[in-house]
Amino acid sequence: MHSRRTVLTTAAAAAAAAAAGAAPAHAAASPQGHQPSSPATRARLRRLISRMTPEEKVGQLFVMRVYGHSATDPDPADVAANQKEIGVANAAELIAKYHVGGIIYFGWAHNTREPHQIADLSNGIQKAAAAQRVPVPLLISTDQEHGIVARVGAPATLFPGAMALGAGRSRDDARTAGRIAGEELFAMGIRQDYAPDADVNVNPANPVIGVRSFGADPQAVARMVAAEVTGYQRAGVAACAKHFPGHGDTDTDSHVGLPYIHHTAEEWERLDAPPFKAAIAAGIDSIMTAHIVVPAFDKSEDPATLSRPILTGILRERLGYDGVVVTDSLGMEGVRVKYGDARVPVLALKAGVDQLLNPPDLSVAHAAVLKALADGELSERDLDAKLMRILLLKDRRGLFTNPYTTHRAVDRAVGTRSHLATADRIADRTTTLLRNDAGILPLSRRRERRVLVVGFDAAAPSGTGGPPTTVLAKTFTELGFTATALSTGLSPGRQQIDEAVAALTARDAVVVATYNVTADSPQRKLVAALLATGKPVVQLAVRNPYDIAQLAGVKAALASYSWTDVELRAAARVIAGRRNPAGRLPVPIMRADTPTTALYRIGHGLSY
Repeated sequence: MHSRRTVLTTAAAAAAAAAAGAAPAHAAASPQGHQPSSPATRARLRRLISRMTPEEKVGQLFVMRVYGHSATDPDPADVAANQKEIGVANAAELIAKYHVGGIIYFGWAHNTREPHQIADLSNGIQKAAAAQRVPVPLLISTDQEHGIVARVGAPATLFPGAMALGAGRSRDDARTAGRIAGEELFAMGIRQDYAPDADVNVNPANPVIGVRSFGADPQAVARMVAAEVTGYQRAGVAACAKHFPGHGDTDTDSHVGLPYIHHTAEEWERLDAPPFKAAIAAGIDSIMTAHIVVPAFDKSEDPATLSRPILTGILRERLGYDGVVVTDSLGMEGVRVKYGDARVPVLALKAGVDQLLNPPDLSVAHAAVLKALADGELSERDLDAKLMRILLLKDRRGLFTNPYTTHRAVDRAVGTRSHLATADRIADRTTTLLRNDAGILPLSRRRERRVLVVGFDAAAPSGTGGPPTTVLAKTFTELGFTATALSTGLSPGRQQIDEAVAALTARDAVVVATYNVTADSPQRKLVAALLATGKPVVQLAVRNPYDIAQLAGVKAALASYSWTDVELRAAARVIAGRRNPAGRLPVPIMRADTPTTALYRIGHGLSY
């Protein structure tokens, strides 16, 4: 299954690092967070910066996507995509042409097929970086939040996402999840993770954050964010708190529009600021900006990514943060609606940004920054200060000492039996039992031996595992039940509903996996039809936990906070009585008929 390509040995890696002008291998990546750098380190990095041309300096500010599983020999379709979007054939040409400081991995860009391939791609990228006139290792990053956002799938270990961990309420679990996830990313050559999400999800209608947040209690979110930051960075991987100044209270998705946050300065201080303050106190390496408008802080109504009052005035000066500030993707509509693609990167840098993530047209963005530098709109002194922060981060994460990895490192760290077992144990503490009228749960193998599983049918977010109905049915079968899966989808029609009801006649109970049920969702009709049979109905919310507010008559309801395998298996164990439900709501669930009244408050959760 794994690639057999040869990777650089430790000795060859050290030689390549030396060729790149690295310092002697006196230390590995810092086990702690954002520590003060020594005068000698700064002097060494200043000498490196002094050797760079303006083109090379500007290139270091960009973190770019690139298609392909290999740095030099991607598939023809990936070559074509690279040539169309970037004007190069592969990652090595991207580095040689633009001198980018980082590359971000995506599954859809075919960067993350399997762990050995990822390690080989990372090594190929670092080898290309070492071949530059001024060799500087790249910071390779990805979005591995776990839960519904995971770019690297199995056989890597996949943990419950943020809201599930918030339901578990254990800082030790958050720290452990971060540490193990960091160890596995490090082994694959990924030294920065765009996680954790530090947003406080106080708006149930939020279409882009939701379960990516640890919850709605700012102080609880702050504790979990700090713990996960510590875990990642102890493993040698730079963490990144997002999305500053806080994306939790909006009903607009910044991928497709420009959200407004109407918090006052006092509300921001109380609701949004605590997790970012906690991340900074924990020594976080990087913070990601949000493409949101906060009129209380910037009357110009520029998105925060382009706002000097927000990024310099609040983040740098008021909060005292001197680490790396990276934009959210510059291809998102939220940052593009007001200014053209040539102005956005320049305005972001002027606002206080250090790294420019994934511009839609790199040639336009790179040329625009170079022109702003030549025209004096951007000063070389400010540019050098940004470069220093980026290079210090790379130095802390060991990239100047040894940027390479090996297949042996992958085999020793990624998806080990111990890591997978830990993920299951953590997941067992997250499933939340919301309602259990008449003691329907746990299901009994004697009373409800034949179980039907229906509902939502998308593949797992990581691209691994099967539809939720299949994963749940398989787990119930392993637990001694006779279980059958019937996917009915997000919008079941009359035929799917009738098939589910007919299938239930020969079963003793049904588990229905629901997904973000709204007032007009066809999923409500499915649940109502199943309830009308008189058979026990167990409802499991597999994304946002708010579904129960729309499902009158349901007597047994749970929340798993995601439809990834690890969370679904844990939910099945709870439903089957193999684990006592231990999760507690990290967000309130409001009544559908009176949205200002709580149906269930933060902290609600039943046990057997």
